[in-house]
Amino acid sequence: MTDQNRAILVTGASGGIGRAVCTRLAQAGHSLVLAARDETRLRALCDHLLSVRPGSYGWISVDMSSDASVASFADQLAAKGTVLDGAVMMPPQPPPTNDCLPASDTWRELFQASFIGPLALLKAAISVMQPDPAHGRRSKIVIVSGMSSVQVLGHYATSNVLRCAWLAEAKTLAFALGDRGIHVNTLSLGGTLTPDYSASLERRALNAGVTIDQRLAEETSNIPLKKYGTPEEVAVAVEGLLSAFSDHMTGVNLLHDGGFTRAY
Repeated sequence: MTDQNRAILVTGASGGIGRAVCTRLAQAGHSLVLAARDETRLRALCDHLLSVRPGSYGWISVDMSSDASVASFADQLAAKGTVLDGAVMMPPQPPPTNDCLPASDTWRELFQASFIGPLALLKAAISVMQPDPAHGRRSKIVIVSGMSSVQVLGHYATSNVLRCAWLAEAKTLAFALGDRGIHVNTLSLGGTLTPDYSASLERRALNAGVTIDQRLAEETSNIPLKKYGTPEEVAVAVEGLLSAFSDHMTGVNLLHDGGFTRAY
C-alpha cells in the first residue's frame, strides 16, 4: 500500500471545503467514502470525482444531529467491508453568535450536531481501520477545526468552546491510539473563501458601498499574508496530513490562517 491507493472517509464532503478535499484526494488516486446529509449532492459529487479520475467513490448519507442516523451510518460502513486508511472529519460549524451564555437546549443541540454525533461517527470509522505500523501501514485522522480553537473570537462564542473540545479530544485520541499506528491531528482554519463565505463577503461589500476587492483588503488587513485561504489550499494541507509527512506526528494542531493567530 502506498499514499496513492488509500481508502479515506471524508465527512462534510459536499460542502465547499469538502468538495475541494475530495477532488484533491481523487486526483491523487485515493478511494473515497463520502458522508454528508444531502443524497443528491453526494451523488453529484461522486459523478464529479469520476470525471476527475476513474476510481472507487461511494457515499453514505448521515445527519450528525441524529443518533439514529449516525448509528445507521456505522452499520452501513461496516456492511461495505471497506478497510479505512484514513478519515477527514469536518464537524458542522456552529453559526456565528455573540451570545456567550446561550440556553441549555441550545448547547445540547450544538454539542449533538458538532461534537457528539461526529465523535460517534469517528468511532465507527476507527472500528474499520486496520493499521499495521510494523509493516508500514498507518491510519491517519485529520479533524478540520477553526482558529477559534486557539484564538477566542467574540462573534464565535459557542465555536470557541466546541473547537477547543475537538482539540482536547484529538490529543486524547492521539495518546490512546498511537501505539496502534493511528495518528490524530487537527487543522485549524482561518477565513476560507468557500462559495458561502465568498457570497457573504459580496453582501458585506454591497452593504458597505465598496467593491469586493476593497472589502477583502479591509478584512484581511490584520492577516500577515493579507489574504483569506482557499478550499484548494486547505485540501493540500489535508492531503499532507494524510500522507507520510505525518508519520511522526500525532496530537498536533496546525494553524491554517495566514498568520492571523499571534500566540503559538
